[in-house]
Amino acid sequence: MAKADQLKALLQSHSEGDDQRFYSVAMQVAAHEAKQGHGKLAEELRALIDKAKKAGSARQPNPSPIPIGRPRGEIADLLSVTYPKFRLADMILDENLSRQVKKVIREQRHAAELLSYGLSPIRKLLLVGPPGTGKTMSASVLAGELGYPLCQIRLDGLLTKYMGETAAKLRQIFDATAQTRGVYFFDEFDAIGSQRSMVNDVGEIRRVLNSFLIMIEQDTSNSLIIAATNHPGILDHALFRRFDDVLQYSLPNKKLIVALLKARLSHSAENISWQRLADQAEGLSYGEISRASEEALKYMLINKETQITETTVSEMLFERKNMKDRLLQQG
Repeated sequence: MAKADQLKALLQSHSEGDDQRFYSVAMQVAAHEAKQGHGKLAEELRALIDKAKKAGSARQPNPSPIPIGRPRGEIADLLSVTYPKFRLADMILDENLSRQVKKVIREQRHAAELLSYGLSPIRKLLLVGPPGTGKTMSASVLAGELGYPLCQIRLDGLLTKYMGETAAKLRQIFDATAQTRGVYFFDEFDAIGSQRSMVNDVGEIRRVLNSFLIMIEQDTSNSLIIAATNHPGILDHALFRRFDDVLQYSLPNKKLIVALLKARLSHSAENISWQRLADQAEGLSYGEISRASEEALKYMLINKETQITETTVSEMLFERKNMKDRLLQQG
């Protein structure tokens, strides 16, 4: 027999009109029956699911994204919900990262098939790397590619000074992952994931981390849970085992800088040596190079010029490097 949580998930997904989640849970039930030795029942369930999918496709050739209303009540203080339009083609990534992100998308799109064989698609990700290297953009791209809402966890609403309250709010977030399929994104995750042995840590944060470890391990929803940090070195070591994959982000090399500059500026540029600009931009992040490109475009428009010049782009990159150097000196 299906487990109680699976029966509840079936009813919940049916009432919300979330067909994909309904099929996914139904496949879990079929896989469970197969494991119990009820092979005939499992095959019958899979056949019924396939028939229902075909009927649903005939009725709705272009299914709409999974619906989510504006969060209300207490959860509204914890989640910021958007529907990103970004796609993988909008990102400049190195080959390894691109392969990892594509793998997540591919497994999510074949989740029902994997679950029918007792396998779980990748859905718990830890993104680590310097600021501006594409971690937040990756969460947006995954949501955009899969048609899921992007639910960003608001740390200012999550973290409180009252004992036990933060863990209770964390429970609300994990309850939401089961109720509404989406990409749940914990940015600046080190705020709650720092090592429990750190001398300047406080007891409440340790309790929150312990709660997170338990909740993410017990989570069996169909949502993607993504955490991102600029400081992986201070994360508690137990966290790494709770994620299906760890994606490493880094500053772009010259080849990627050229690709990024061309993607942002080639339609408005003339007589530009992309390699010279890449030499100058080395050491900047994707985000910093993108902002410098935007500044160059704005300069062109404000001054009513018809093309962006290499000098203009070079000046904007120089400003970004100066700004970065000043911030590093202050730090």
